[in-house]
Amino acid sequence: MTYSIDSVLATADSALRTMFAHPAANRPPPHAAVAPGALSDAQRREAGALMRVNHVGEVCAQALYTAQAAVTRDADLKAQLLDAAREETDHLAWTRGRIEELGTRPSLLNPLWYAGAFGLGLVAGRLGDRVSLGFVAETERQVEAHLAGHLDRLPAEDAASRAIVAQMKDDEARHAAQAHSTGAIELPRPAKALMRMAARVMTTVAHRV
Repeated sequence: MTYSIDSVLATADSALRTMFAHPAANRPPPHAAVAPGALSDAQRREAGALMRVNHVGEVCAQALYTAQAAVTRDADLKAQLLDAAREETDHLAWTRGRIEELGTRPSLLNPLWYAGAFGLGLVAGRLGDRVSLGFVAETERQVEAHLAGHLDRLPAEDAASRAIVAQMKDDEARHAAQAHSTGAIELPRPAKALMRMAARVMTTVAHRV
């Protein structure tokens, strides 16, 4: 498959913006009207680490959707993937902003996370559109479960982070349902297990680095 110079430049621009720019959200942050809670230093550190992990997840989402959109020949699917990526940009901006509010930083390994996710997206896309959609559906299902776990772990006092994570969780569930409705196949169990294992490595490392 050949790529136009415009496509290559657009893909490179997306990667640089995701990793190094301050993204702008299209929707107001879910915590805009939430009164900030008083957090202890320990609570702030834990909330910051969890939101860093969530930000890494959004970096990976941008990479996945961009790669899958780049290889599909279906114009409608490309538009669907790029629309989802734009909505995920809201998540990227919200989590980045919350990280800064909590006084911490994004993962130092974001370029590595992006590259790995982009490669997975290319592989999934090359296996066909239904497999690519199946990969989207399973990824979003696992992310939704991961976010539910973070709602359990975030301090009750951190209403701002909790509002962001709750909205992200709802959006991911909708993306998974949309992928199923447009022809996603169910991935085999070994593939799902490998995805969970990779996600576990990423979340463990990103929590610290």
